[in-house]
Amino acid sequence: MEQINPSDLWRMWVCPERKIVSFHAEAGFRLLEFRSRELFLRCVDRYTGAQYRYQ
Repeated sequence: MEQINPSDLWRMWVCPERKIVSFHAEAGFRLLEFRSRELFLRCVDRYTGAQYRYQ
């Protein structure tokens, strides 16, 4: 099984009900992990376009 270095992962926590994205763990938020910086930034752009707030 492939070993993943935690520093190679990009993470965000999302709460669709409150339209909030967090870059640190939050209770009740869903964790999203990315192995690609480009995919992570694309996801940030989508949430920004959907008027999510960041914390």
